[in-house]
Amino acid sequence: MEQISKVKAHVADYKKEIVGNLVNLMTDYPIIGVVNMENLPAPQLQQMRAQLRGKFHITMTKRRLMKLAISQAKASKKNIEEIEQHLGGMPALIFTKENPFKLSKTLQKSKSPAPAKSGQTAPRDIVVNKGATSFAPGPIIGELAMAGIKSGVEGGKVAIKEDTVIVKAGEKIKPKVAEILTRLGIQPMEVGLDLVAVYENGLIYSRDVLSIDEAEYKNRLDNASRWAFNLAVEAAYPAKQTIKVLIGKANNDAMALGTAQNIFDSGIIDVLLGKAQRQMLSLKDAANIKVFEARHEETEETFQSKPEAKEEQKPESHEVKAPTREELEANIKMREKQQEVKNIEKIYHNIHKKAIEEHDKK
Repeated sequence: MEQISKVKAHVADYKKEIVGNLVNLMTDYPIIGVVNMENLPAPQLQQMRAQLRGKFHITMTKRRLMKLAISQAKASKKNIEEIEQHLGGMPALIFTKENPFKLSKTLQKSKSPAPAKSGQTAPRDIVVNKGATSFAPGPIIGELAMAGIKSGVEGGKVAIKEDTVIVKAGEKIKPKVAEILTRLGIQPMEVGLDLVAVYENGLIYSRDVLSIDEAEYKNRLDNASRWAFNLAVEAAYPAKQTIKVLIGKANNDAMALGTAQNIFDSGIIDVLLGKAQRQMLSLKDAANIKVFEARHEETEETFQSKPEAKEEQKPESHEVKAPTREELEANIKMREKQQEVKNIEKIYHNIHKKAIEEHDKK
């Protein structure tokens, strides 16, 4: 029987030490981030590491050693192996106890703008906005056209006619485009640690999840709060934030119902009296009814005090004419309208009397 000898490859001690250190860091820290350090100049890297020292621990090594450490740590870290698919470019691992979103915000603030270089991948759409430039008319117009930028001459200077997307997100930047962007003073790239993904408690947060617009997030929270408040009020859901509004709404609804149905209550009696008064005046005006105040009867003493009363009054003779049919009908209508006014006045006085009785009972 042929025996096959297995040759075990020798692994350098320093590599074992690196892997062991990575496993210990993965065990000690709950948050593990993957950053891409491609195109990051060494001076900026040293500066950023100095700024982040004490808050985050950054480790750079070969991708193969990182994968070995991950395979050894997966026994104690659930789903840690899923982070391997994010080890692209020039990966580095960052360890921290801060939450993933705070880590992303800190790294984003530490970035600085940088000019584009040929062959780089655009992180987002690169736009050249319309407007005047500092270039004098000349070959620059043709160079702009080669980059897909429409331009012309305005006021003796070259001006870009419209906003133009010259590189879409994810595309490689061409040499001529990179040159034009540099000459226009546009710095579309960012220098800093590019956070690709973060591991926490078996979950992987990708870059698009971690990149949060705080202003938009706050605006959405405000809208959600307003919608929840309006829903609670409409559903009459009592809570600390809605109880005052609900009580005020209930009071207004009760007063409106009592006024519409003429329900006698001390809280709306003034409103009912005003309503009856307005109805009475409206009917009087519509019917053109004149209301005269009652005259006080003169006493005998007052009558005797008048000298003309002592003189014998002789009745004057007047010829009495029979009323016409139109006059009779008008007189009947007038009496009917006067009766309606009297009925409303009676209702008004009854309401007032009822209000006084209710007040006396209290």
